[in-house]
Amino acid sequence: MKIALLNGSPKPKNSSSGILLADLKRCLSEQPDIIEAALHHTAVSEETLSELQNADAWVISCPLYVDGIPGHLLSCLAALEKYNREKSNQENGTSKQRRIQVYGIVNCGFYEGIQAETALEILENWCAKANLIWGSGIGVGGGGGLAMMSSPKPGTGPKAPIDKALQAMAVKILRQEVQPNCYVSVAFPRFLYKMAAQAGWRQMFRANGGRAKDL
Repeated sequence: MKIALLNGSPKPKNSSSGILLADLKRCLSEQPDIIEAALHHTAVSEETLSELQNADAWVISCPLYVDGIPGHLLSCLAALEKYNREKSNQENGTSKQRRIQVYGIVNCGFYEGIQAETALEILENWCAKANLIWGSGIGVGGGGGLAMMSSPKPGTGPKAPIDKALQAMAVKILRQEVQPNCYVSVAFPRFLYKMAAQAGWRQMFRANGGRAKDL
């Protein structure tokens, strides 16, 4: 079985999307055949398109952008859809014909993971159009703080609910099963999360020459 992990964040480094895929990869430790693809731009190379067609499952991880998915990722999905349809037409009626299973992870800066519901529905609807099978999705709340949350071991600390959801998804992927979308948040008080976010924004604003009163 081949599993492709697709990082759909526009950030090339230190993105929450990448962190979540790394955590999922750890849950898939018994599965050695893993493909990792970076979808940071609007185009997908022919080499990547061809490689992804050899996978049995795709996991798309991306941030929430205005209740949807990032614009550059939409362009990538359009390219994947076109390529997948062309391959399906070539294999139609042959023993090679198969459908790839797709799973999604959408993280958001909001505290509530349910804010990612519409974005996951977009991915699910895209699967229906692209002749792919929607496996399930996870909406992750508190994604803005993941890079600063370290746990002594998986399943503990503020990321415990997220680790549990990723572990459940890993089981479904390996079994090629589907499950309803689920929504989780960091195990961290909401008011403290908001305070930390406000402090972080002000710090970045001052670091770039802004003044607090300008906010």
